[in-house]
Amino acid sequence: MKKPRIAVIGVGYMGKFHAEKFAASPNAELVAVIDADPSRATHGTDYKPWLGKIDAAVVAVPTQQHFRVVKDCLEAGVHVLVEKPIATTLEEADGLLELARAKGLILQVGHLQRFNPAFQALVAQGGRPLFIDIERLAPFKARGADVDVVLDLMIHDLDLVLALAKAPIEQVSASGFRVLTDAIDIANARIEFADGSIASVSASRVSQSPVRKLRVFRHDAYVSADLQEQRLRHVRKNGDTIVESEQAFERADELRAQAEAFLQAVRGHSAPLVTGEQGRQALALALQVGRLVEERLARHGT
Repeated sequence: MKKPRIAVIGVGYMGKFHAEKFAASPNAELVAVIDADPSRATHGTDYKPWLGKIDAAVVAVPTQQHFRVVKDCLEAGVHVLVEKPIATTLEEADGLLELARAKGLILQVGHLQRFNPAFQALVAQGGRPLFIDIERLAPFKARGADVDVVLDLMIHDLDLVLALAKAPIEQVSASGFRVLTDAIDIANARIEFADGSIASVSASRVSQSPVRKLRVFRHDAYVSADLQEQRLRHVRKNGDTIVESEQAFERADELRAQAEAFLQAVRGHSAPLVTGEQGRQALALALQVGRLVEERLARHGT
């Protein structure tokens, strides 16, 4: 099969990195880099004339435009890798999923941490988690502020929780606050599953320094994953002794891994690592968390 012809639509902060990875890939032909801002575009500001000339597209436009752009691509028979979240509403997400299925097209969602080697090793260990604790803190940046911290940052970790959990969600509670913007800037969610396991997920975009920590507790053991440094720390019970060990991984380029996985799915029409359905599940949980936070703020008049 010839190399898929790729267009990157939207070359803001993330889009420019996507363009770099596909331009460098030996398995793709990057034919167009398109953006509404002429100063960033190298192949024009309108993606529609390219839809008949490409096999696949990376959609990295602002979240509010995801549905329109992805829909146009799918209707034209173009495979899509869309940045998270898949869309702004579940109705939009369902429409895109139905269209992709009807057309037999790949719809992959950019939940990048699934390609972190530390997280992949953690998933491969298997076993039922008792408690999952995830913390993601970041300094404030104007980019991403078009949505709240739940859709901007926490949705990454909600996706990881769903990948680790072994049972359906039974109950969700959440709290959060506005700090620097009119949207939620800091949030915490507690997710209880039908098998008794619990996840606590915290996200903030008003931190002084970035933090990305994930801890999974199981019977007789726990694992701490430093997703920033891509390493795992294991603590196990061996008889009456506590045994500690560390597992480091060769530094991986997660964005490159995601691009290559998308290309493999396009060439083989196999399911990608993060499907549109999984992107929809993460969106549904994120929207529920955001709604619960807003309801709590309204009750307290803040």
